[in-house]
Amino acid sequence: MSLQDRIEALKAKHHALEVAIEEENNRPRPDEQEVSRLKKQKLHIKDEIATLSHQY
Repeated sequence: MSLQDRIEALKAKHHALEVAIEEENNRPRPDEQEVSRLKKQKLHIKDEIATLSHQY
């Protein structure tokens, strides 16, 4: 897997987490712990994308 492929895969995962956060927040009673967990994952992926992008 090339560096560019890895970045694209991470961007797709980042987007999927964004959708999951939005879906959880739109529920009648969102699970705040789940939202927090998803946001932490999303931030971690964003940081990884930034790191890899600097190497590219």
